[in-house]
Order: sequence, then C-alpha cells, then structure tokens
Amino acid sequence: MTISEWQKEIHALAVHKGWWETARNTGEMLALVHSEISEALEAYRDGNPLDDYYCHLETGKPEGFPIELADAVIRILDLAESCGFDMEEMISRKHAYNQTREYRHGGK
Repeated sequence: MTISEWQKEIHALAVHKGWWETARNTGEMLALVHSEISEALEAYRDGNPLDDYYCHLETGKPEGFPIELADAVIRILDLAESCGFDMEEMISRKHAYNQTREYRHGGK
C-alpha cells in the first residue's frame, strides 16, 4: 500500500469512527500529533528496548515506542487528508530537496 493509499484509508476510518462529525481544529490536531510523540518519549524513558512493543493484557491495545511513532504518523496522515494534500508527494518533494543539502546543513 502506498502512503497516499494509507492516508485515504486512515482518514476514512477516522470519519467512520465519528472523529470528523464536526470540523476539527487544526491546532488541536497538531497538539494530538505532539501528544503521540510525548507518549513515545515516555515509552523511551521507561527504559524498554526501542523495538519493544506489546499488547495491553486487558484490552489488547498495542503499546510501546514504535506504536506511539505509528500513532503520530496516523494522526499526520489523517490531518493531511482532511486538508486535501498528498503526503506521499510532500515527502517525495522534501526528500528530493534534502538530497541537495550540504552535509550536516545548518551546522548544529
């Protein structure tokens, strides 16, 4: 499945599950992406191996560092589809530009 296809499927599921019954606030959506990254940080701080993921015993919900990164990507793709732009194309454009940049550009 392509990134574009994932984007459409992810957004369609969010719509189906009722998350878009009313207009979503873009700032709130960005904060939710940030919250997933914060959850990844907490998983990292717990000291588990980065590739460790597991399912919650009672709910079966996947958890762990890589799952939180996946949640952030899912939220980004959902937002992108709602805005009407193709993240696959945006990633391709940005990656092509990054290939032209100097080694450790910015000097930091």
